[in-house]
Amino acid sequence: MNTNAFALRHIGPREDDQKEMLKTLGVDSLEQLIYETIPDDIRLKKELNLDEPMTEHEYNIHIHELSKKNKVYKTYIGLGYHPTILPAVIQRNILENPGWYTAYTPYQAEIAQGRLEALLNFQTMVTDLTGMEIANASLLDESTAAAEAMSLLFAVRERDQKKQGVNKFFVSENILPQTLSLLETRSTPIGVEIVVGNEDEFDFSSEFFGAILQYPGKNGEVTDIKSFISKANENQIKVAVAADILSLVKLEAPGQFGADVVVGTTQRFGIPMGYGGPHAAFFATKEAYKRDIPGRIIGVTKDTNGNRALRMALQTREQHIKRDKATSNICTAQVLLAVMAGMYAVYHGPKGLKFIANKVHNSASTLEKALKKLGYKQANTSYFDTLQIKTDAKKLRKIAKEKKVNFFYPDDNTVTIALNETTSVRDLNYIIAVFAKAAKKEAFEISSISEEVNIAEDLQRQSDFLTLDVFNTYHSETELMRYIKSLERKDLSLNHSMISLGSCTMKLNAAAEMLPLSIFKWANIHPFVPKKQAEGYLTVLKELEDQLTEITGFAATSLQPNSGAQGEFAGLMVIKAYHESRGDHHRNICLIPSSAHGTNPASAVMAGMKVVVTKSTDEGNIDVDDLREKAELHKDNLSCLMVTYPSTHGVYESAIKEITKIIHDNGGQVYMDGANMNAQVGLTNPGNIGADVCHLNLHKTFAIPHGGGGPGVGPICVAKQLVPFLPGNPIVKTGGKKAITAISAAPFGSALACLISYGYIKMLGAEGLTQATKIAILNANYIKHRLQGSFDTLYSGERGRAAHEMIVDCRAFKANGIEVVDIAKRLMDYGFHAPTVSFPVAGTMMIEPTESESKAEMDRFCDAMISIRKEISEVSKEDDNNVLKNAPHTLELVTSDEWLLPYSREKAAFPLDYVKDNKFWPSVRRVDDAYGDRNLICTCAPIEEYMDA
Repeated sequence: MNTNAFALRHIGPREDDQKEMLKTLGVDSLEQLIYETIPDDIRLKKELNLDEPMTEHEYNIHIHELSKKNKVYKTYIGLGYHPTILPAVIQRNILENPGWYTAYTPYQAEIAQGRLEALLNFQTMVTDLTGMEIANASLLDESTAAAEAMSLLFAVRERDQKKQGVNKFFVSENILPQTLSLLETRSTPIGVEIVVGNEDEFDFSSEFFGAILQYPGKNGEVTDIKSFISKANENQIKVAVAADILSLVKLEAPGQFGADVVVGTTQRFGIPMGYGGPHAAFFATKEAYKRDIPGRIIGVTKDTNGNRALRMALQTREQHIKRDKATSNICTAQVLLAVMAGMYAVYHGPKGLKFIANKVHNSASTLEKALKKLGYKQANTSYFDTLQIKTDAKKLRKIAKEKKVNFFYPDDNTVTIALNETTSVRDLNYIIAVFAKAAKKEAFEISSISEEVNIAEDLQRQSDFLTLDVFNTYHSETELMRYIKSLERKDLSLNHSMISLGSCTMKLNAAAEMLPLSIFKWANIHPFVPKKQAEGYLTVLKELEDQLTEITGFAATSLQPNSGAQGEFAGLMVIKAYHESRGDHHRNICLIPSSAHGTNPASAVMAGMKVVVTKSTDEGNIDVDDLREKAELHKDNLSCLMVTYPSTHGVYESAIKEITKIIHDNGGQVYMDGANMNAQVGLTNPGNIGADVCHLNLHKTFAIPHGGGGPGVGPICVAKQLVPFLPGNPIVKTGGKKAITAISAAPFGSALACLISYGYIKMLGAEGLTQATKIAILNANYIKHRLQGSFDTLYSGERGRAAHEMIVDCRAFKANGIEVVDIAKRLMDYGFHAPTVSFPVAGTMMIEPTESESKAEMDRFCDAMISIRKEISEVSKEDDNNVLKNAPHTLELVTSDEWLLPYSREKAAFPLDYVKDNKFWPSVRRVDDAYGDRNLICTCAPIEEYMDA
């Protein structure tokens, strides 16, 4: 046994276990199983061309050496990214804790109350600071959130505005450049016309439905948004404000002025810059727009006993329900980062945040006075943290570079300096010395920071914020550590048991892959530094692009999309640009199989395409005849097909090459959803199958953790003809020669998280990656076999095999009065998170064990499922007071003096012996979803308000 091999640690079943599992399946070898599972005509004929795998120790040395190529200068660039101080108690207990980063999206609320509470804290923090009525549980980045605000305001136009086709959206010229680029990307496909201009000269014409302001502006000026919003409201123009969250401690909340939406990033609340991400954006608005909010909202409800419980509210907004009618294609959040930012506010509290904000503002005021002494002119009359200095920027830039200081240079006559919470008196003196040298004057030193406010009086904060107990209690490290632990204990994560979610690939997130995220020289690089300061990052990102290009069989990769949904949108926009470059502006028909993930049609509509749904056969495959008929019918306008492979039904469709050929023959391109790439790596690939673009979920196949619902990364890999159109960035050159405008705020999206996938590929190598895919298939088929006789598998391949996941049919149990959700809740009593419920087929469960799970763990899961099947056979439709309908059973219920249920406490809580060894107790009983939607509370409201509802 080679204990140095990373594959040995990543892959669950031992060699002897694999042999036993293969014997159970009736095959002689793993290769025979793969032959029986994957169509031969799509198998790769040669091994992946990747470097030899590194051991964990070798990789640790390698990634540390690469980090030294990054140069961490004192950075005052701003533009939405700032150096921060991440409290060690949050770093150790959340960022570096698998109890937090390996959890799944909290669809099963009863075993996710800890994360839900942390997100409720986040939402409360956001609503308090923005002055809005409702906030979501985070978005991907500030620029994406701004684009979502534009889409929401377009969707909620007044009836007369819709009737008259009002479609102009005013964008202040003070907006961040990356946000403007993303607004341009999103506006055209949905029919919005962007008008960029000076907000002081805006005429509030009836041709406009909305506007967006930056607060403070990109160069630091705090403009009079109060007057602008007032005039806009008078003219039926709705206003979004992109706000700096730390500045809102000093600046009055936009909600107090009548803003309709407030967006921004919480990166300043202790989150490392990480060369651009991941960071949690925020999105806050009026309650009137609650059904149009993108992403997720955490709400308060009650459980079976009437106790307070938390859940994801208004879930019918999710894309698998609304599909092409969805408000947005965003189906995720940046949960891990939102939890960290929320805990930053909990740790510091309102007094601590005021101290930090005052220090930042006073530092800026002190620096302004010092630079004026040197003869410099400062252009901002009202500011929070950023000075705008008028000088010879070229000359100063040269000196700053020599002194290892980064400022921002918007033009040849301007230098902006954005100060931050790490800025000390020593740092201010260093900046003074740089400017003194440029002015050819003798430098002087200041000894302290003076207290002086340079914010217009009517824009200074008067309203209270963070008044609730949670933000005024846990200010010692001991208290916060215990609070975080108390929440962690309420959540079931991968460090407790298998999470067998089909389509979600909850595999091991190895510690060796995660450790580099805490290395100083990876965490503290601004995304807009000169490329020579980010050579370590550029080396890793280029190699990761090359690795993914090789794995997918394509020509190039863009890492910019920072979620799977954004990868879908990016892929479609690249296809759109390709068609338009050929004069085919009319090609706007997107064929989507009925079994596709709901984000597919939502993304297509966002890209300005018309969705045409194709049928599935009874076996769960694409109906090729129906597809051909629709492709030929729309051949003059066909843009693309969106297809998932293996199919969402967990099957390798043998007709896939025929399908891609039909699309190409009719002038379209093939977009492949990479959700199931874990069943392709090393055995086949999208390029070989005939696709033209595919997005990859790095948080699935390539080991980035789900983080309780985010971060995700969704790069796109493309064929040769699409390479010129890969997305660009307005500040750092990326993308192709004819690059589309930005997909995310940062040039390389969530670059810090990309280190994880880089390490995963580096340590597994070609052989390890291929073996991982084979074992994923073996594990799925083993579970399928073990559940035979208890559960029917809905779809199988032509030789009776599943891919890396399978769908088990639970619809027949309705005869016993049991719904699939009852099975999901009962699994919690057995210590397991439910598989994917009712997707893609209502009344079913989609099970995916991944390659990381051991035979012993899979046997425990199968034992639990078989035991539940027996329990189902013991109940009837007429009697709903049973162990399934009452699940899950809490510690409070099981230990109460009164026990009136018609089965034993042991049956309720310890249905199998293994449960006794490692019991996970759900912290609430079954939540009442309908009550929570009828009485929407999505902040940390006082208990009296909750009870009144």
